[in-house]
Amino acid sequence: MPDGIKGEFGPGLITLVMTLYHVANVSEPKINEFLENADVYISKATISQILTKNIEFIHEEKAKIFQSGLSSTTYQQIDDTSARVNGKNWYTQIFCNPYYTAYFTVPHKDRETILDLLLCGNEKTYCFNEEAFELMEKFNVAKKWRQKLATCKNKILSDEEMHRELDLLFDPNSHKTIRKRIREACAIASYHQMTNIPVVTTLLSDDAPQFRHLTFRHALCWIHDARNYKKLHAIVPYHKEKLKGFLGLYWDYYKKLCEFKLNPDAKVAEQLSAEFDKLFSTKTGYEGLNERISKTKEKKEKLLAVLNLPEIPLHNNEAEHGARVKVRKRDVSLQTVTEEGTKANDAFMTIVQTAKKLGVSAYDYIFDRVSNKFELPSLDQLIREKSTLS
Repeated sequence: MPDGIKGEFGPGLITLVMTLYHVANVSEPKINEFLENADVYISKATISQILTKNIEFIHEEKAKIFQSGLSSTTYQQIDDTSARVNGKNWYTQIFCNPYYTAYFTVPHKDRETILDLLLCGNEKTYCFNEEAFELMEKFNVAKKWRQKLATCKNKILSDEEMHRELDLLFDPNSHKTIRKRIREACAIASYHQMTNIPVVTTLLSDDAPQFRHLTFRHALCWIHDARNYKKLHAIVPYHKEKLKGFLGLYWDYYKKLCEFKLNPDAKVAEQLSAEFDKLFSTKTGYEGLNERISKTKEKKEKLLAVLNLPEIPLHNNEAEHGARVKVRKRDVSLQTVTEEGTKANDAFMTIVQTAKKLGVSAYDYIFDRVSNKFELPSLDQLIREKSTLS
């Protein structure tokens, strides 16, 4: 058989099926109908197998894309959206920056789950260093428990060893929340010490609690913050006037931050910091607006991360656009049924969306891999090249 021919169908038709499903969002039954109308007799089961079986190369490409993407910028963006897997509610985590977008559909969306993804397949360990104890305090782990854990100081434990240690401290069926917080704190501290994978130092997200404390710096999205003001729904004319007036000042300040990103300057950064304090200390006759302004002020450090790192975006639109791709897929195909199908969907979405960002034809790229030609440079190589050039 010629190179690239596997089974009854050649690389052209296999690539067409993959492209119709993952680029054009055509459902499997409609792909079957389309092909039969073109006198290609293929079963629905075969179409499903093309999309999920013997695609190890796609999973390998995804893993390389993710690692190269994590190394390509000083920050990462993240968002999540709901997913359905065999009738159950799961969550798709979206990691991205200007060079890539990666998708991971998982059963939970807690902090430890996100950390598992950032480990890039490495085994999770738990480190009882100073950072871990500081995080425990931030996670409201009582002082008495932290003192009892002092015997573990400077130890690095495996998952099994960590379970045993916590079972000595707590009854296995009690203090589940505290156990979880201790595990999270120690796992994050261990992740920050890793050298064999890219460790994310700055994460840009909305203000969801599971994204907090994962990285050394946490930047927040201004667009998400502004949405909270739109939720006020002022009815009294006076309140409407005050809200409209403040939002005008809000977006004027946002424009100044956009200008700062283009021409960073230490003196301007100080002025913008002082202006933030003044703007978000505003008092109006609208109590709901006053409370919202105070809440924004509390997030100053995270909203103004751009003053120290001008390359960080002011919004998380990149990740939200990535989430919409998953939502459109969900509209066409409500759910995946198997773990294999779920992982295949994530891998192909990662390839397609990353290729789009890098200006590569997804069809040409998939055909190149399916036909075993490997004439096109890999997407992870392009990420490294483009991030170096920028």
